[in-house]
Amino acid sequence: MMHMTATIELQAVTDGDVQTLWEMQVEAFSELLQKYQDYETSPSAEGIDKVMARYRQPWTHYYFIMAGGQKVGAVRVVDKNDGSRKRISPIWIMKEFRGRGYAQAAISAVEKIFGSDNWSLDTILQEKGNCHLYEKLGYHRTGDVMKINERMDIVLYEKN
Repeated sequence: MMHMTATIELQAVTDGDVQTLWEMQVEAFSELLQKYQDYETSPSAEGIDKVMARYRQPWTHYYFIMAGGQKVGAVRVVDKNDGSRKRISPIWIMKEFRGRGYAQAAISAVEKIFGSDNWSLDTILQEKGNCHLYEKLGYHRTGDVMKINERMDIVLYEKN
């Protein structure tokens, strides 16, 4: 079976898009919030003020992941340009668009923009699909695991 890379475009989020970005984030992470009850850390539990504050950081770059003219997800890149690791935090694909390779294509696209080395990200250890995606893209576990609650742990990844 041949695996084609999904075709996506990254569209920079603007001031007028923050409400949409936040609504998408809340919806995209809602099932994980219900599953893990991680009210302190879940992107689904954040208020719009927190997303707006992040959007305003000079080192934050938010993009909608676009496919076929639709917003299928979003990604935030943190790049402080000071030699520290760049971060993907968070990335999501809306439920109805999952399983089509969009997240993988989006990560490749941000690596083209910001450079392919010196990255970090974290994900839920119990979400095997997420772990598999990042490992397939060349991310390796640092060995650091943070216990959030009895249901979930966060595992840290780095690339190069």
